[in-house]
Amino acid sequence: MLKAQAKPVHLYMEANPNPNSLKFVANFMLVEDGVSFDYPTQESAENSPLAQELFNFASVERVFVASNFVTVTKSESVEWAEIQTIIRDHIKSYLEAGKKVVNAKFDKDPLFDENDSEIVKKIKGILDEYIRPAVEQDGGAIVFHSFQDGVVKVLLQGSCSGCPSSTVTLKAGIQNLLTRMLPEVKEVEAEGI
Repeated sequence: MLKAQAKPVHLYMEANPNPNSLKFVANFMLVEDGVSFDYPTQESAENSPLAQELFNFASVERVFVASNFVTVTKSESVEWAEIQTIIRDHIKSYLEAGKKVVNAKFDKDPLFDENDSEIVKKIKGILDEYIRPAVEQDGGAIVFHSFQDGVVKVLLQGSCSGCPSSTVTLKAGIQNLLTRMLPEVKEVEAEGI
């Protein structure tokens, strides 16, 4: 009888604008494209066995999972040079064992809701098409929160949460794009940062 061959796992690290976050990129998808999971605490990571394990490292303060990467945010008291190899090796071993990264199942697309107004559908479409890929490149995510009286509220997750340059990205990038493309949008604000 032939033994099942383990999937080869290649994992590399990428820096991003947040000096306390590091992106660990795999050679395959970890979760569905367009879906992300942000775990600011170990308690919030109940549906992610990988995040639970990563929080066992004393220096890990936040775990974020999207498409083919895991972004880990560390405490300021430790340098990446001290822990990055240990964390990378742990993630690699976890993935090589074939374990699930996140235990979640969606019955419908979590991004779009058929009850959304036309303007909200347009805002979500722009966020998904133009902004999400750029933010994911930096190890984070942007999630639509609400739209009211010309103000779009978004959630910044992963490396974007607590990043020194997130306010500049929000105002100079996201707000400029949305106000230029949609005259109904006057301002963009981040929730929870």
